Amino acid sequence: MNIQDFWDAVLKQDADRIRPFFREDAHINWHCTNERFTVEEYIRANCEYPGEWDGKIERIETIGNLTVTAVNVFAKDRSISCHVVSFLRTEKERIAAMDEYWGDDGEAPRWRREMGIGVPIR
Repeated sequence: MNIQDFWDAVLKQDADRIRPFFREDAHINWHCTNERFTVEEYIRANCEYPGEWDGKIERIETIGNLTVTAVNVFAKDRSISCHVVSFLRTEKERIAAMDEYWGDDGEAPRWRREMGIGVPIR
């Protein structure tokens, strides 16, 4: 499975290109919001999300049939930016299960800034 092509389809919200990456019986978990989706529900949630999106794959790790990606996803107008870490378990080159953890990008909380610890990554 070509992970760059998968993320390109997801970021372009292209349902017809996303669907073939999944097994029909796959499930997708969004742990931060306690949601489980079927493939069609995931495609609908992704493709009907308002706005136009872009992103950058920051890291890909593959161990056997598990691929882990870290992707910076952002609105094309840069009004929203977040990071998603995705764990994709594949069977016969198709996604059988995906676990995702989404987080909004922003500055460190005030209590840590007041402590004077940490430095910006970029």
